Amino acid sequence: MRIWGISDLHLAGGSNKSMDLFGRHWQDHVGKMQQAWDELVDVDDVVLCPGDLSWAMRLAQAQQDLQWIACRPGRKVLLRGNHDYWWSSLKQVRAALPAGCVALQNDSIDVGSWIVAGARGYDLPQPQGLMSSQDRQIYERELVRLRLSLQHARQQPQPDKPLIVAMHYPPCGYMTQAGAKDDFVALLQEFGVKICVYGHLHGDSVQKLAVQGVVDGIAYHLIACDWLQFRPKLIAQC
Repeated sequence: MRIWGISDLHLAGGSNKSMDLFGRHWQDHVGKMQQAWDELVDVDDVVLCPGDLSWAMRLAQAQQDLQWIACRPGRKVLLRGNHDYWWSSLKQVRAALPAGCVALQNDSIDVGSWIVAGARGYDLPQPQGLMSSQDRQIYERELVRLRLSLQHARQQPQPDKPLIVAMHYPPCGYMTQAGAKDDFVALLQEFGVKICVYGHLHGDSVQKLAVQGVVDGIAYHLIACDWLQFRPKLIAQC
């Protein structure tokens, strides 16, 4: 069994919204993802999809996209992104998910040799420290949600399994150096997380600045689908 990652699928959500306006490489991106996903992933694998799954505005409108995800091989672990407006209450989302998909929020899931935890995350405070009271509230809420998810992971029947954290927003600033103490990173370090995957970042100039590789013992992976050329990335093997 293998663990893959791919985020920011940006499926159409029953609308005519096309990703082509973000560059020619987005043309037929759904077809590219489907072909690569179906070729690479086995039915017994796990695929982490942390957010921006569908442009749908309501849960009913997202059903076609959720079914597309469900039809792909592997067990899909879904998290909410900033554009997943269709993601209503967790109870409603879980009730609507097709077989083969699970939603992660404030909890964790044992996927075999690993435990997966995660949260959406949020924009990080800027160096000058300016952040509106509303943004600060959301930021702190997401820190709480990540802590709850990690605490849940440590309450699993086999809590000593290594941890993967999946987030939509990056947990750290660009070009993070060893010893960085961003709030989300501090949580990852506190709970001994081994791997962190995230998406949200688009565009070549931004993605090249994204933190990747091992920093302070945590392996970071940017898995936005356009960065991966619409091919799921192998994250771990069990």
